[in-house]
Amino acid sequence: MTADPPAEIRVLIADDQAVVRAGLAMLLDSQPGLTVVGQAGNGREAVLLARELTPDVVLMDIRMPLLDGLAATRHILRNAERNPPPRPVRVVVLTTYDLDEYVYDALRAGACGFLLKHAPPEELVLGIRAAADGGALLSPSVTRRLLEEFTARRPTTRPPAALGRLTPREREVLDLVVRGRSNTEIARTLTVAETTVKTHLAHILGKLGLRDRVHAVVYGYEHGLITPGATTEPP
Repeated sequence: MTADPPAEIRVLIADDQAVVRAGLAMLLDSQPGLTVVGQAGNGREAVLLARELTPDVVLMDIRMPLLDGLAATRHILRNAERNPPPRPVRVVVLTTYDLDEYVYDALRAGACGFLLKHAPPEELVLGIRAAADGGALLSPSVTRRLLEEFTARRPTTRPPAALGRLTPREREVLDLVVRGRSNTEIARTLTVAETTVKTHLAHILGKLGLRDRVHAVVYGYEHGLITPGATTEPP
């Protein structure tokens, strides 16, 4: 369920390239409502700083020394579960390529999405704000390309028993979410209010033990709710 965005979004940057950290810090600090509270040059340092500084968003490079971004993401989110910070921490993967082989695993580890290092500045800023607000960072087209690439290599399993906890309407909403539909598109398809869709989605995430919309999409692909290559575009 989407929470109210914090008045000030506190960001931790984790990247092994000093020039990348400096550029991101300069960009983000120039934006209203965004503050860079720390910078880490490796995954181990990112874990320590995340625990000490309790940022709202961690921008996490995947390929780093000492501890890679995938392991660091797991540690940060596990620590947050054991000792909940004042506001939920969101981990956003930073990658050079939009089909980085580690991005899929990062999403499974708990990251809420990913951003390209060479994306336009406004896209990076909007992505960070979306993460802090509990939203998804994957557009339908990116979701499709990313998940089709990696789930095509993984055998799907039988639908889990947890799906039986969903009402027929919740299952309809989940199927549309997995196909990349927005709340507005789902509301139009099912002829219901958008607030109703949000309520259904909150119930779905709770019943399936999922963090957010992105992980609902990952869940759907992993368990064969949609076949890689099937259309995800709205009618």
